[in-house]
Amino acid sequence: MPADTVNVDFIHPQHLAGGGDPAWITVPLHGACGWSHGHDPLAPRVLLSSPDQQALLRLQPGLDVWCWTVQHAPASKQPAWFASFGARTPVEIIAAFTDALTDPAADRADNADPREPLLNAGWSAAYRNGRLTSPDGTVRVEADEPTGPWWVDIALRNFRTLLWQAHFSEHTPAHLITAFTAALADPRPVPRTAGPSNLPTRDANLITVSRQEVPATQIASALPDRVRALTARRAATLSEPGPPARRASGTGRTR
Repeated sequence: MPADTVNVDFIHPQHLAGGGDPAWITVPLHGACGWSHGHDPLAPRVLLSSPDQQALLRLQPGLDVWCWTVQHAPASKQPAWFASFGARTPVEIIAAFTDALTDPAADRADNADPREPLLNAGWSAAYRNGRLTSPDGTVRVEADEPTGPWWVDIALRNFRTLLWQAHFSEHTPAHLITAFTAALADPRPVPRTAGPSNLPTRDANLITVSRQEVPATQIASALPDRVRALTARRAATLSEPGPPARRASGTGRTR
């Protein structure tokens, strides 16, 4: 292998690709979206808070516990909510959620049904109303109703070996859950450089691993490119002209 290339494994489906690099989420939140971080050298965790101090992302180490948590304080006409993701949740899927959360142009009133991306990808209803399963049988998604709590379980067949979970509390904005389900149903493989031995499952009947030599510069630039893209997204929205100023009305005459 040439010295200027890196072996990269492209994993499909992505929900079985393992967690990945947390920096894919934390670095853009801080560098592109203005989230601030604290520092506690005695606590092995990451805390990031949104510029308006309404949202808090917490990352704590752990294999079988909630590792990622996003909490949002109550806002105008919006009760408090939270979302949690297990340690093996691929960072690309969590990033879809946080990217939607930080999108200045997002329609907060969008009540699209988060089930739609799954149904469009061939997921099927199972067991009872409100539950969907992936075509490979490794994911099941359950919701009380479109605006109620959501539970996502990713496991090997028969759900005897749980790999990771996600939970969205009641009042989590529908457009955020839809961003998550769209990423969950995305058929594109995701890159991993740690090797197949670190995958949560190596069952060839469940995953496809394609190893490719990728230029090292492409690997090194992926995260900076992502930060630049999100920075440009934020800058473009902030620079958009607002509605024209309303002219003052009056009956007086000018000389």
